[in-house]
Formats: sequence, structure tokens, C-alpha cells
Amino acid sequence: MIGQAREGGMVYWITGLSGAGKSTLAALLRDRLAGAGRSVILLDGDALREILGKTSNFQREERLELAMIYARLCREISRQGIDVVCATISMFHQVQDWNRQNIEGYKEIFLRVPYEVLASRDTKGIYPEPGMNETLHVMGRHIEPEFPIAPDLILDNVPPLTPEMAVERIWRETAIS
Repeated sequence: MIGQAREGGMVYWITGLSGAGKSTLAALLRDRLAGAGRSVILLDGDALREILGKTSNFQREERLELAMIYARLCREISRQGIDVVCATISMFHQVQDWNRQNIEGYKEIFLRVPYEVLASRDTKGIYPEPGMNETLHVMGRHIEPEFPIAPDLILDNVPPLTPEMAVERIWRETAIS
């Protein structure tokens, strides 16, 4: 069972490329935490970009700026005793390092998925067929991702692993006593 001996909440930073299953997994983890009586909030990168009015122009610099905003928001919410589940690509070593240094109770979960599987799950049209018009500035295609160096948990998010099994692993393997 996930617990803590601290005043602040936990931050579960779920990262992976587009189509890795971040949003699905984050929603299930939020529900599991809430079911255990935890105060929890879900922050999803897609929703946060819309809230902030950043729905286009995903160049590296803007992605880094947004990732730092997400990180500071997670820290502020967790300081108030609320667990945060944040589903975001945000693959920058600078952000990962900042989170580890500045967020007490930070847990980084990396969803590793082969490109072929990402493309097959593509609901946003960012992994087009070769020769078709491509969206520019896609992390993992046009922007080199900085995959986590030392995540707390790596999940190969492909069958036979189900989202429920993934949440169970997070629950077991990232507990803080």
C-alpha cells in the first residue's frame, strides 16, 4: 500500500512519448489513490496546454518551458498535502533533475513503448505514414527525447501488461514508508 511519513503529498510523474498510455495509466492511478483515501489531483499535459492556451507550436524551447511550469505546479500542490499524478511527455534531463532536487516525494515512472506500437496507437495523427505531411516538432520524431536516466520505475507498456497491471506495479514499487 502506498503511504508516507511526511506532511506533503506524493508526485507521480508519468512520462513517455505520445501514445505510450500516460493518460490512461494516470487516470487509473488517480482512482486507486482516491480509493485508498488519499487527496489526489490528476494533471494531464494535453489539458494543461489547453488551460494555458498553448495548443500549438511545440518546439523544444516551448516544451521545456511548459514542462517547468508543470513541475512547479506539481511541487506547489504536493506541498499542500495533495498527491499529484502528472501525465506528461516532458522528456528533458533539466526537468527530471529539477524535480528530483525540488519535489519531496517525487516518483518518476517511464512508459517505454516501441515506435511501431506508438504509431499503431496514434489517435492524434502525429505518426503519419511515410511520405505524408508531418506535424513538426513531435517529441521522438523531430525533437530528440531525453529519456529518463534513473526513473523510479520503467514500465514496458505493451501486452501482456495491462493498465491495471501497470498501476499495481506502481502501487507496489513506488511506495514510501
